[in-house]
Amino acid sequence: MSLFKRATEVIEAKFSKLINAAEDPNDTLDLSYEKMLAGLQETRRHLADVVTEQKVLEQQMAAAQAEITRHDGDARMALQANREDLARDALTQKQAATDKLASLTEAHNNITAQVQKLVEYERKFQDRIDAFRTQKEVLKSQYSSAQAQVKVNESLSGLSQKLGGVGENVRRAKDKTEQMQARAQAIDTLADSGALDDGDDRSSAERELEKLRAGSAVDAELARLKGEIKK
Repeated sequence: MSLFKRATEVIEAKFSKLINAAEDPNDTLDLSYEKMLAGLQETRRHLADVVTEQKVLEQQMAAAQAEITRHDGDARMALQANREDLARDALTQKQAATDKLASLTEAHNNITAQVQKLVEYERKFQDRIDAFRTQKEVLKSQYSSAQAQVKVNESLSGLSQKLGGVGENVRRAKDKTEQMQARAQAIDTLADSGALDDGDDRSSAERELEKLRAGSAVDAELARLKGEIKK
């Protein structure tokens, strides 16, 4: 594949994608419906023209039939007046009118068949338009519903993305809380066991002796006070 052809296909694909993104199915359906209505109107105008021609032919046929009847009467009247020449002339004109009527009748039969076809086509076209109109409204309703659902899902998706960090923050806060509680419990345990001191670097024996000396001093002071009170 040439580089130019490949570039052309890429451009066509992107252009088609843009067209699809910009295209609104509702507008497309309405446009198709309007085109069908325009086609129906065109069919009806053509049908009206053909029916008009049919009516004109019927009028011409009626005139030709009247002409035949008139010439036939003229021929009879001429014969009664012993004017065979006039009767022959009237019959000649009658034959011409008869030929004209035959041609008009043939044309009328053809155009009548055409009218019947157009009437049937117009009826089927109308039925098709009615069915398409119903389908169009259903499709537009379904598209609007799907479009609304997509918007809701997109909103929920955006909300989930925004709230995604919240769950992680809660988890970290919970972990830190549990760590702090464990540390507090550990400190309490160490304090109760005497593992923690107040910064006194003396041995435990020295601290015990200090306690005994303090207790002896208190006892001596208490005895002194008792002796003074007794005096």
